[in-house]
Amino acid sequence: MSRKPVPAQHGQRARVEVNFDRPQLLPQLFGEYDSNILALEERLGVYIHARGQRVVIEGSAEAVAHAREVLIELHSRVIRGEAIDTGLIDAVIAMATEPMLTGIVRAENDESGGSAPPIMIRTRNKTIVPRSLTQTTYMRALVSNDIIFALGPAGTGKTYLAVAQAVAQLITGSVKRLILSRPAVEAGERLGFLPGDMKDKVDPYLRPLYDALYDCLPAEQVERRIASGEIEIAPIAFMRGRTLADAFVILDEAQNTTPMQMKMFLTRFGQNSRMVVCGDPKQTDLPGGPSASGLNDAVNKLEGIDGMAFVRFGIGDVVRHPIVGRIVEAYEGGDQG
Repeated sequence: MSRKPVPAQHGQRARVEVNFDRPQLLPQLFGEYDSNILALEERLGVYIHARGQRVVIEGSAEAVAHAREVLIELHSRVIRGEAIDTGLIDAVIAMATEPMLTGIVRAENDESGGSAPPIMIRTRNKTIVPRSLTQTTYMRALVSNDIIFALGPAGTGKTYLAVAQAVAQLITGSVKRLILSRPAVEAGERLGFLPGDMKDKVDPYLRPLYDALYDCLPAEQVERRIASGEIEIAPIAFMRGRTLADAFVILDEAQNTTPMQMKMFLTRFGQNSRMVVCGDPKQTDLPGGPSASGLNDAVNKLEGIDGMAFVRFGIGDVVRHPIVGRIVEAYEGGDQG
């Protein structure tokens, strides 16, 4: 690695060395042609040079400290088996700007030098770890609360992490069924004009749930479990009159439910079950706008009830392509104006 140093932009120039005890992992950390290091240098305004297992970071004192924390965190993720890409780099950088990051990272290591298990979800296809502070809070809520409301913009992992946790619990036998639901078309669910039978009519609206499932389980397992009834994907209207026991139940796009639909869905809760309600309170297709949304109504009525968690994601938690966060910010900024 030999590149022109990036000039420090703020404060006195500083230099720090980081020694990694598993140098064989450094090629994965640095990326092909040092692409990950180049991304870090560009984003943080530092210069990074490696020789053997020693990495030297130069720049302003603040930037060097920031880069050191990010590099150490990325190295720990490589050890866990994660692939480093620009999305993860941006997520770790965003986490490192939060004052609480140091406490969270160090909380995973006890004073004796041992390492506590990191927060993660294991499925057949992959191991999933949080990519933002809010995802960390959310993943903890998914294993400790009966009903969880995940609120916020697209691209923050609300539905994906819920499906991953549901798959993990189904695999381990913690629940017997996985039920995925969402409003079809819009709250009135007027499907008559669409071609085909009921499955043909609703499948396009449930496709994001299928996509998340196939990402967490081999295709043949998804199909076998759907055929056996272990996994059920259906519009919310199909939940009426049922009691959902021993099940992990997820409602996606909840902002498009009416208050009556939301009440119906929540009262399906049964023994040994967990419910996750995902949606963006600001983006509803209902004719009456956000004020007509069953999601907003439920949040207003239920927040503070024991056993329920309300996790709010923001623009900074968007973990899709960085441009998605900028799009969300532009639209929300326009709404506020």
